[in-house]
Amino acid sequence: MQQSRSNPDRHRPAPPAHPARQASLRTHNLALVLRHIADAPRPPSRAEVATTTGLTRATVSALVDDLLAGSLLTEVSPAPRTGAGRPAQGLVLADHGPAGLGLEINVDYLATCLIDLTGTVRHHAVHRVDLRTVSPTTALTRVADLAVTARTEAAHQGLTVAGTVLAVPGLVSGDGLVRLAPNLGWRDVDVTAVLAGHPGIAPPGMTPLLVENEANLAALGELHAAPTGPRSFVHISGEIGIGAGIVLDGALFRGARGFSGEIGHLAVEPGGRPCRCGARGCLEPYAGLEAILAGAGVSGADLPAGAAVARLTRLAEAGDPATCRALTEAGTALGVTVAAVVNLLDIETVILGGAYAPLTRWLRPPVEAEITGRVLTATWSPVAVRAAVLGADAAVVGAAGSVVRRVVEEPADWLARTG
Repeated sequence: MQQSRSNPDRHRPAPPAHPARQASLRTHNLALVLRHIADAPRPPSRAEVATTTGLTRATVSALVDDLLAGSLLTEVSPAPRTGAGRPAQGLVLADHGPAGLGLEINVDYLATCLIDLTGTVRHHAVHRVDLRTVSPTTALTRVADLAVTARTEAAHQGLTVAGTVLAVPGLVSGDGLVRLAPNLGWRDVDVTAVLAGHPGIAPPGMTPLLVENEANLAALGELHAAPTGPRSFVHISGEIGIGAGIVLDGALFRGARGFSGEIGHLAVEPGGRPCRCGARGCLEPYAGLEAILAGAGVSGADLPAGAAVARLTRLAEAGDPATCRALTEAGTALGVTVAAVVNLLDIETVILGGAYAPLTRWLRPPVEAEITGRVLTATWSPVAVRAAVLGADAAVVGAAGSVVRRVVEEPADWLARTG
């Protein structure tokens, strides 16, 4: 039986910065060379890689040959040269080798995403379905069935799925057990046991299924989608549930037990509206998508994925009083919570993702008003509030992207599996 793991970036070693001179020489230097090529602003030649990394040309040439044979690199035509001599071939990440498969289970949809080593999305599908009325086994089987289609598409495009990461809106323990997903009604769900042997999940010998909190994956997706963006931020995924991924100095903050970011269950009105988690007055009943839809008088039950938010957007653009009021009330509740997070962690940027992304125009003013009135440092250290680059796709894109980043940072593992 496959073993499930969570937190795909938790145990990954930092990319090597200098050539190793120890027993793990080849493993270290393969990662050094591939990481250098991945980060280069233009396709470097073998000689340029040798100069920059400090490795000999012969060593770089041998490592590059291995990476080319493993479909991790490809050669491209060199840029024109003005000096003497024939220009050397450039090196770039391959778009025909390993790919990451991201899966997402949320309250009202399933999603799959396939990303190649260059970061290009090669397949993406969203299936609208209310998963609160089905068992965990049914929900997991449905998303695994969608994964079969994604794997077939990968094969048609000449890609090999290097790993699969599943995003779940709940608390995921270090062994991949979904401890609690209140909006799905899940408790202590062993994903590995449910999906053992399913053809949509990794076959024996490949990287086992990883399970991770969807808000954490969304934050990672946003971090890598905007590499020149802020290095410290809170990414808030606003759907029926509300989760947050916290990034500090370019690294995901998970907390002591990996359960950080449950912003939807911070209290905005103690003793207030009941929440699915069992408490009262949590943020979700005031600022979750269902609360906004109800306040606007919009029923999203029978609408396809994204249509409910699109309808809210059209009503808000038309100045519909109920919709504008619902968005202001949600933004105010969200702002109260965000201000507490900023006061606690000194975050410089708040990113509104998921269903919040297209609604940022109306949510931002009340959020900013609460930040201004409640954050002690707001006068001289303003907090930016903006929409997510990836929007509602951040979690599933982040899931797939975490797979290919692992391949780039640990290429020796991939070569050993496929050699």
